[in-house]
Amino acid sequence: MADLFPLAGKRVWVAGEHGMVGRAIVRRLAREDVALVPSPRPRLDLRDQAATHGWIAEARPDLIFLAAARVGGIQANDSLPASFLYDNLVIETNVIEGARLAGTSKLVFLGSSCIFPKLAPQPMPEEALLTGPLEPTNQWYAIAKIAGLKLCEAYRAQYGCDFISAQPTNLYGPFDNFDLNASHVLPALMRKAHEAKLAGAEAMTVWGSGSPLREFLHVDDLADALVFLAKAYSDAGFVNIGSGQETSIAELAHTVAEAVGFTGRLEFDASKPDGTPRKLVDTAKLDTLGWRASIPLGEGVAQVYRWFLENNDMLRLEVAAH
Repeated sequence: MADLFPLAGKRVWVAGEHGMVGRAIVRRLAREDVALVPSPRPRLDLRDQAATHGWIAEARPDLIFLAAARVGGIQANDSLPASFLYDNLVIETNVIEGARLAGTSKLVFLGSSCIFPKLAPQPMPEEALLTGPLEPTNQWYAIAKIAGLKLCEAYRAQYGCDFISAQPTNLYGPFDNFDLNASHVLPALMRKAHEAKLAGAEAMTVWGSGSPLREFLHVDDLADALVFLAKAYSDAGFVNIGSGQETSIAELAHTVAEAVGFTGRLEFDASKPDGTPRKLVDTAKLDTLGWRASIPLGEGVAQVYRWFLENNDMLRLEVAAH
């Protein structure tokens, strides 16, 4: 089947190219015949509307992957609600409107699995969006991402823009955030297990009961899916991207501990929030289009820990800087 949007010769901008997802997209695009348009230096503040619109108009990318966002785990979302809502709303509206004004041919916006209701049917189909209350601990980020999805739909309806949205499940990979005050569960567990191993600790504490079920997708799989969708998908509805496999937080903690080589006890602190009890996305739509994930969780976690060890000095400097 011929690509709906062939990439050969296209100018491509990855908004958020210095983050975990952005770097993965850049790595994946190295296999395509495209001209990458790097963000300007000093780094463009995407919250600045005039600067963002002006730069997109000057750069004139044919395709934009909108991966820029303020992200974080339960603690960060819960303690900085205004920042998560405002920053993400402003970033996505500035880039999407800037793309329209500049005549960008295609834009791929990234959502998040927290957009679904707390008690959504499992696995969560795209149609479950806005059918119930959100998980309170990350509702601010979720509302911003829902707005981005709907903005792409609205621009397609009103202006005929080929702007599409993809909604990934929980991600992990190289260049993740390993700061314990702001990281998601998998990198937080890896950092804690590594430090517990170095300290010779007898036990490591894991937030929550360990019972919630989560799905994890390696960021390189996500990048491959996004490039696939840029070429092959053009419709108003967003597309779920997941691995199709779920694991409990307790099982994840054991997988991480094994990869790190921590042999102590895992102690679960049930006084800490669990978040949504289960999050597995329904990938039937993407399966039908012809794409599936290829990196198993155990293999991916071991790979990320090797990367963590090779880059630990850099990570310590980044955490200290914050």
